Amino acid sequence: MFAAFLERDDIRDALVHPGGLSLDELPPGTRIGTSSVRRAAQLAASRPHLTCVPFRGNANRRLEKLAAGEADALLLAVSGLERIGRTDVITEVLSPETMMPPIGAGILALQCREDDTTVIDAVSALGHPATHREATAERMFLHVLQGHCNSPIAGYARAGLDGELSLRACVFTPDGKTRLNAHEWAGRLDPATLGTSVAVALLRQGARDLIDAIDH
Repeated sequence: MFAAFLERDDIRDALVHPGGLSLDELPPGTRIGTSSVRRAAQLAASRPHLTCVPFRGNANRRLEKLAAGEADALLLAVSGLERIGRTDVITEVLSPETMMPPIGAGILALQCREDDTTVIDAVSALGHPATHREATAERMFLHVLQGHCNSPIAGYARAGLDGELSLRACVFTPDGKTRLNAHEWAGRLDPATLGTSVAVALLRQGARDLIDAIDH
C-alpha cells in the first residue's frame, strides 16, 4: 500500500539544449532525445519540423548521450533534474500548456506492506494531503482509461488554495494529429470520482479506440 504521498515537486518538462536555444528557436531537423510517446505526440502536433529520436537511460546517462552527440537536445522532467542536482543544464522550462505532463508527475510515494502498522504509523505523517488528493484523481483516471506504456496519455490534477480540485487530461494519437481533451472541477466530487468522470468524458470522445489502436 501507499502509506504516504510526499508533497508534489515540479510537474513540468524541461528542454536541455547545449547551445541555449529555446523550443521555439530550434531549427528544422533538430533531433530531440526522448522515448516518451507523450512527449513525441505533443511535439509532432505543435512542432512537426523537429525529430524525436529514441533515448533511454536515467537522466545522467541521457545527458552523457547528449554530450556525445546522439541527439541535439533533450526533454527531461524538471523534478528529476532537481533531484540529481542538474538544474544547471535546463535551457527552458516548458509550461503544462506547451507540454502536458504525465500522470503522477513529480510525485514520490512511500510504499509498504499493508500489515506493517509500525512503518505505516512512522511515515504517514510525511504525507501531503493535497498531493494525495491529486494523485488519487490521476491514478483513478488512468485506471479507468486502461492505458498502457505506449499510450500517449497526459494529465494533471490541481488542488487550489480553497481545496477545490480540478483535473485536466488528454489522449493523443502517436502522430499528434488527434487530441482529445477533458477538464473538470471536482465540486462536491471526491478525487476518485473526479478521475472517473474525466476518463469517461474522454471515452465518450473515442479514447478507447485511440488507445486500442496502438500496439503494446
